[in-house]
Amino acid sequence: MIGEVSIGGVYLPTLLLLALAALVLTGLLARLLAVSGLYRFVAYRPLVDLTLFILLLGALVALSAPLGLPL
Repeated sequence: MIGEVSIGGVYLPTLLLLALAALVLTGLLARLLAVSGLYRFVAYRPLVDLTLFILLLGALVALSAPLGLPL
């Protein structure tokens, strides 16, 4: 991960920005799963949340490469 993004003159690693986006998406998806009642089908909720975060982060990284974002 060599790429950096300048936001207001502050250089931030691209992976950090993608991780923040994945964190927000994980929170929204976890809230959706809680409201719909699907969490009652899992044995250990924190493990499911961690797995969702890792899967979303991987998907964002995979999708950002064709867009030309610096990685």
